[in-house]
Amino acid sequence: MTGNFLIGLREGLEAVLLVVLLLAYLRKSGRTALIPRIFTGVAVAIAVSLGFGALLTFGPRGLTFEAQEAIGGGLSILAVGFVTWMVFWMAGASKTLASDLRGKVDGAAEGSGWALVLVAALAVGREGLETALFLWAATRATGETWQPLLGATLGILVAVGLGALLHRGVLRINLSKFFTWTGAALIVVAGGVLAYGIHDLQEAGILPGLHHLAFDVSHLIAPSGFLGTLLKGIFNFSPATTWIEAIAWVAYVVPVTILYFRKIHTHNGAKRATTPQPVSA
Repeated sequence: MTGNFLIGLREGLEAVLLVVLLLAYLRKSGRTALIPRIFTGVAVAIAVSLGFGALLTFGPRGLTFEAQEAIGGGLSILAVGFVTWMVFWMAGASKTLASDLRGKVDGAAEGSGWALVLVAALAVGREGLETALFLWAATRATGETWQPLLGATLGILVAVGLGALLHRGVLRINLSKFFTWTGAALIVVAGGVLAYGIHDLQEAGILPGLHHLAFDVSHLIAPSGFLGTLLKGIFNFSPATTWIEAIAWVAYVVPVTILYFRKIHTHNGAKRATTPQPVSA
């Protein structure tokens, strides 16, 4: 549940910030009459994301167990790819995000005003589709029903609340640090989803080694116990992990984390280099 809360909070806040930027620019440029079209685009994006989530949830039903596991494993790995791209994209795109959005708004407003619906739908829809896919994969990994969905919903609601406070100027937070550390946490969560996806492919008979365990600490951490449930909900940790799962987790989390913080460091260094420095007399 905690991992899904983090996903909902992080992805939700990204989408909300995009909407806040769009609304702020329309107000500053005197185009308040076009604001309802932004909300129409957001509604379209939400509807498409929910439809995609429903397709992922109910689509594979009726298939054989092996087919369901193969689809689940493949989509879980795809979700990891998407969230990895998203984390790295956000680490480098924050500097030009606002100007890119303003350019799209200007182009849409100069043409058909209804093009703003498409701008908002695409801006929010991308986050929504990524969130739906990753939440679906994370929910499968935890093996729960309503708790992961509750966690994700709470995260999104908190994100909406934070976005509203930021929009009104009531709240100020260091978004750079927020996205830096939630991005790092998501890499760990994604590592667990990747390991679970690998396990699905093993159960489908696509990958070998289902019964070759790297470790089994089920006698110390019961899967249904409090600690096992907590570790499963936050890190998708399995007390009984195969060698391929363990290798995949390490091979993903360690290098991706190093590359991620290297990109953050490079981006921050470039940002400081382009910031005008005060000249002393």
